[in-house]
Amino acid sequence: MSQTANLVEIFSAIQGEGPYLGERQIFLRLGGCDLRCRFCDSAHTWRPQGQGRVELTPGERDFQPVTNPVTGAQMLTWLSHQAQGLRHQAISITGGEPLLQADFLAEFLPTLTTQIPLPIYLETGGHRPQELAQVLPWVHIIAMDYKLPSVSGENHHHAHQAFLTEAVGAGVEIFVKIIVDQHTQTSELGEALGMIQAIDPEILVILQPVTPRPASPAPTPGQVLAWQKFAQTYVQQVRVIPQTHPLLGQL
Repeated sequence: MSQTANLVEIFSAIQGEGPYLGERQIFLRLGGCDLRCRFCDSAHTWRPQGQGRVELTPGERDFQPVTNPVTGAQMLTWLSHQAQGLRHQAISITGGEPLLQADFLAEFLPTLTTQIPLPIYLETGGHRPQELAQVLPWVHIIAMDYKLPSVSGENHHHAHQAFLTEAVGAGVEIFVKIIVDQHTQTSELGEALGMIQAIDPEILVILQPVTPRPASPAPTPGQVLAWQKFAQTYVQQVRVIPQTHPLLGQL
């Protein structure tokens, strides 16, 4: 393996979002993001850093620093250590935006999936379809965000459409997470849902009430109930699932 990566951290923890909520996963967090969402809880990952960290004992938060960039061989050693002694549901590749390092992942994932027989769970902003195509053969589950402009400050509708079309065409498991706050525009939600409906109305949609921040106030219960009812007119599966890891102190 010749490619290297910018690493934020590797650790064992509980998945705090979406339909795999509560599952134990190994997290591989990569550095760098091309988005600047107002609600982001990982702003420290936006820019690649000179140093990352690796958990020594799975789940114990006894991190040791490592120097970036790291090699695939180093990454494989650290992930293999995490996989020993605990049952994990998947390896979650997150960020930042992990698909910014698609060249590394396309080279690394074939070896990783051979050495550690766990599903690859890709957490992504869902706006880089060409990079997704590079890694799709080794990905099993995709947690895709749809960024509502009124909530995130980002607007990538056509890229989301191309991304979702690519993933569905490959037959991988995918769900779409839409973060909502008090500023959510129903017209934008309808545009997102209409796009999902046109591709596959059976795709699971997660409405995720924002973890409150000054720029992103939490929606009211009435808003959330109304949006779920609205979404059910477009797609077959709509769940409301908040973030749970802030409640557990697991950020």
